[in-house]
Amino acid sequence: MLLQALIGFASQVVSASASIVPRQSSARAFCSSSDGRYKLSEFDAPVAGIGDPGGMSTWNLTIDDTPSGHKQQITGFGAAVTDATVTVFNQLSTDKKEQLLRELMTADGVNFSLMRHTIASSDLSGDPAYTYDDNGGNADPSLSWFNLGDRGTAMAAMLKAMKDLNPDMTVVGSPWAPPAWMQLDRKLTGTTEQNNLDHQYADQYAQYFVKYIQAYRDAGVPIDAITIQNEPLNSNAGFPTMYVYADEAGQLIRDKVGPALRAAGLDTTVWAYDHNTDVPSYPQTVLNTAPDYVDAVAWHCYANPLDWSVLTDFHASNPTVAQYMTECWTSSTSTPWNQASSFTMGPLQNWASGSIAWTLGTDTADGPRLSGSGPCPTCRGLVTVDGAGGGYEMQVDYYVLGQFSRFMARGGTVLAGTGSYTYGDGTGLESVASENPDGTRTVVVENKFGNDVYVRLGTKSGETWAGRVYANSVVTWVLPAVG
Repeated sequence: MLLQALIGFASQVVSASASIVPRQSSARAFCSSSDGRYKLSEFDAPVAGIGDPGGMSTWNLTIDDTPSGHKQQITGFGAAVTDATVTVFNQLSTDKKEQLLRELMTADGVNFSLMRHTIASSDLSGDPAYTYDDNGGNADPSLSWFNLGDRGTAMAAMLKAMKDLNPDMTVVGSPWAPPAWMQLDRKLTGTTEQNNLDHQYADQYAQYFVKYIQAYRDAGVPIDAITIQNEPLNSNAGFPTMYVYADEAGQLIRDKVGPALRAAGLDTTVWAYDHNTDVPSYPQTVLNTAPDYVDAVAWHCYANPLDWSVLTDFHASNPTVAQYMTECWTSSTSTPWNQASSFTMGPLQNWASGSIAWTLGTDTADGPRLSGSGPCPTCRGLVTVDGAGGGYEMQVDYYVLGQFSRFMARGGTVLAGTGSYTYGDGTGLESVASENPDGTRTVVVENKFGNDVYVRLGTKSGETWAGRVYANSVVTWVLPAVG
């Protein structure tokens, strides 16, 4: 499809004056493509000036790389470490596992620096479902039976290994449910009736977080943030869940969880919500109720229709509150090649400071997972492990997410820009840019057309850059610092 006629949909036309004086390009480019030809591979570097499209379709973008264009700071990118992840990674030989972790957590690979982990069991856990204080289903008001158990200890060890490789890694923990004895139904799974917190145990609920954070700290894993409940509006009998109302969540954080963390001398913060973009009133209620303890909002991608501009609206009302995309699935059968780009690009364009995939690792059968019909049967990890063969394979989502995480540095700043557009049929071109702490600029371009596109980028600092973006791919340009 030729795009010359579509320039009207793109951004301001690159200024002629910016292209009159070309200069030596020290830029680089990298590409990951849907056809597997490119996997974070070195690609055609953009040239200074308007370049020569050679008959290719063209598209114009602009970025504001002056202080006026500075938006949110980047914390990082990563994925969820589930019990499934820990189980399959630990099936690898020591050398293979160390190699894999280096590819995930260092600049030699995709340099993940924002990891979410499951506090005890999720749907991506082997049977049986568990928490850190099950006590045979009996009440334990003193929490004397609290323990990480084998799986919690293995989880902490895996996160410690990741933290050793990337000391700047941010860890956020999310529970799928507290111990069954804290819930009105007294059951971890099997029913949605009275699937709510029993408030006679609200103090124990808060102390459960304290003990968990202390246990992981003692294992060498500082927990930077928690959400008090994964998907609080999702009540499912097939795996651990718990329904928590918005005002209830705010009151629990304000009156119980927040004070308990502070009394224990913990600097772990609380991120509100951890659910879909279609109920923004929920995190707003939590923030209004517990402003002293909540410094960020966590969003998931499962609203239908999905509209990331909700985050921009939320930022307008809460400009000092950080936002994150903390869960979006990838699948071998049900998500497109650009899934990881979509759930990272959209949030970054709308004030998110990072994005987290669901999930980091699974086996070749998209597990292990709890038995029954509740757990996701086709959630594929960014990495799949062949336990029998002793090897692993990076999926397209790994490479596509790496187009952001490897080049958009932690502590960088997202830049304002124009020119992104997606048509009703899903084709189009989307882009987001950042300025890294060393002054270099990163421009990530997602081409959703089945043909190569020649992109011309104008910068407010007065430069023009141009280059080819491969069909159905994500291409990242790393541009030198201004001047």
